[in-house]
Amino acid sequence: VAPLAQQGLSVVPVAADASTDEGIAAVIEQARRAEGRLYGLVNVAGGAAPSTWMPSTRVTRDDWRQIFTDNLETAFFMSRAVAAELVAQQRSGSIVSISSISGINTAPFHIAYGTAKAAITAMTRTMALELALSGIRVNAVAPGVTETAASRTYVDEDPERDRQAIAMGRRGRPEEQSGAILFLLSELSSYITGQTLLVDGGLDLKWSHLGADNTSLFLKDESFRAAIRRM
Repeated sequence: VAPLAQQGLSVVPVAADASTDEGIAAVIEQARRAEGRLYGLVNVAGGAAPSTWMPSTRVTRDDWRQIFTDNLETAFFMSRAVAAELVAQQRSGSIVSISSISGINTAPFHIAYGTAKAAITAMTRTMALELALSGIRVNAVAPGVTETAASRTYVDEDPERDRQAIAMGRRGRPEEQSGAILFLLSELSSYITGQTLLVDGGLDLKWSHLGADNTSLFLKDESFRAAIRRM
């Protein structure tokens, strides 16, 4: 929060559980009090811990539901609330959700996450159509492999592998993902809606990161790769 405030941005932190209606209402109310109106939304909550990697045959209902709650349900109900607020105010706005390259291509041993992220694309397209005449644009960003603290827990550093697998020869940086998000929030994208912008450095163009056992070559830990293949 402090670095953003130092840049002259208005930042109002709100601690709330966005998987509940009460939490969503608290976020909306705090934003309304701080700014007087809403301008848009970025759904960044989500992700998946290394423990969620496993064959489809081992996925439990609880595993599935938790991934969908974290990555799809929260995004939809936050989007619904913000869209309703914008419609009530008769204001235009922009909603951006985070999908993933795993929701566009196959996601072996990560089926719940990949399916939830694919559903983000479907949600984005449908809401974009419903809200277009209200002046509300709805889009998504689908990151490829990006240098984040979370990804470093299971994706090891290997520049040579990155050069082979990614067309641009390197992983993305967080600011490159946030730049795409800001573009979709801004008036620079005023005629874009219902789209999922793939920000992956050309990983999708090659999609050659799967080994003979169908596990990602980005996963260098052999014990981890063996564990997620265990049926």
